[in-house]
Amino acid sequence: MTNKIEFLDTTLRDGAQAVGMSFSHRDKSSIMELLDGFGIQLIECGAANPKDREFLKTVKNNKLTVFGSTRRKDNSAECDSALNGLLEADTQTVCIFGKSGALQAERVLGVTPDENIAIICDSVSYLRSHGKRVIFDAEHFFDAYAQNSDYAISVLKTAAQAGADTVVLCDTNGGTMPWQIYDVVKRVISELPPSVKTGIHTHNDCGLAVACALSAVKAGALHVQGTFLGFGERCGNANLSSIIADLQLKMNIDTGCDLTRLTATARQIAEIANVRLDEGMPYVGLSSFAHKAGMHVDAVLKDSHTFEHVLPESVGNEQRLVLSDVSGRSAVSHKLYALFPDLDKTNPKTEEILKRIKELERDGFQFDTADGSFTLLAKRMLGAYKAKFEPIGYRITESKPDGVSEAEVSIRVGDTATTVKQSGNGPVNALDKALREALTRHYPDIASITLADYKVRVLDFAAATGAKVRVLITSTDGRSSWTTVGVSTDVIEASWTALKDSFEFRLCANDQKELL
Repeated sequence: MTNKIEFLDTTLRDGAQAVGMSFSHRDKSSIMELLDGFGIQLIECGAANPKDREFLKTVKNNKLTVFGSTRRKDNSAECDSALNGLLEADTQTVCIFGKSGALQAERVLGVTPDENIAIICDSVSYLRSHGKRVIFDAEHFFDAYAQNSDYAISVLKTAAQAGADTVVLCDTNGGTMPWQIYDVVKRVISELPPSVKTGIHTHNDCGLAVACALSAVKAGALHVQGTFLGFGERCGNANLSSIIADLQLKMNIDTGCDLTRLTATARQIAEIANVRLDEGMPYVGLSSFAHKAGMHVDAVLKDSHTFEHVLPESVGNEQRLVLSDVSGRSAVSHKLYALFPDLDKTNPKTEEILKRIKELERDGFQFDTADGSFTLLAKRMLGAYKAKFEPIGYRITESKPDGVSEAEVSIRVGDTATTVKQSGNGPVNALDKALREALTRHYPDIASITLADYKVRVLDFAAATGAKVRVLITSTDGRSSWTTVGVSTDVIEASWTALKDSFEFRLCANDQKELL
């Protein structure tokens, strides 16, 4: 297939319909810039609410595509406020949706099948007469096709004859199977003029949105709609980050997108949307190219293709070798190589570190993501650094009914002992603030470190409140981030271990490559 696929990203419109999702004006602008820079051809935005209309008025980008519905049944196109609102958005491209089934038209719009055809014809023609490129989204198309295929196709033909250059088959309920999509798209393409593009818009209610979109392209569709990370109403939309990579890397189809920016774009959009990116998301997830089992790690170090279907760097990601109680010496030596190039897997010290990791993991520690703690562990066992401070101790001195706690922390730097008291929202926050202030007096750069994430996991539910807990703390200095771990039957003690190691890691990092 030589024709380039056109992508319409609807993160700002359909994605915004996900539960808990809300984008500010700045959020939308930032996401639009990221999508534009990545190479997405069309970026869709609604116009139904004042916030969207304000965004469309103030932000100009040739890729912006306004979305709305066909005219109301009792209006002419010229007098329809919704259609005229789409024109006021002043975008080059307009995407409008209409009913593709007779039953939908009758039950939802309250019009006859012929009246529905007239509504679609009038709406598309009106927008075309004002010089707009028109994309027609055939809502509930696959359900309508199953009920009356001839009528569903007549809706598409009407939109095309009225001036729509792209007609999009929408699996609005997300219930169609990939092979059904393929067969229907094949027939639609055979019935439409060659000048009209056929597009696909799938939802993930059966977990098949990506597969259905790929099937449509295989059948000849040249326009694909989705959201960059797959979020949207109900179970979400087709995930464009997966689809684009699949098309380019697996189907050898030119997408016009810069795949080397795929992972960075996905992670930045997740950050703006305030959603946690699924670590197992294909291509872009933190664990997409992570290897944990000893034999897997050994094999992937010898030949990455043994357990990686594409090169991580081809999508802007990177290989991760995860350290755990199932890790082998190959994984440990690879991790250590960046710190100690002369320490290979035959060195007895490598075996000692591996043995210690396994002992700690039996006690509840976890080094899968706590690379900061692993670095400190290795340096301590190898005598490779001098501690920047000595923790003398801490004490939680007060906890008030309003949740405010007071902590006292004592440390020693050289011959100088420093004690600081701080209050905070709970004992851990107070502990963090006190330790941070004490260290900042000796190391001003500590002020740039912020806590990015704090996780607590109960390790033995049967022990109830006496159970061990594992605390993971992720910190950042604005350039890099690192994670440290602490384990104890006391959540404050576990937090203290992770906190002091977080600061120690940053202070002992003697060059930027040690910051993970």
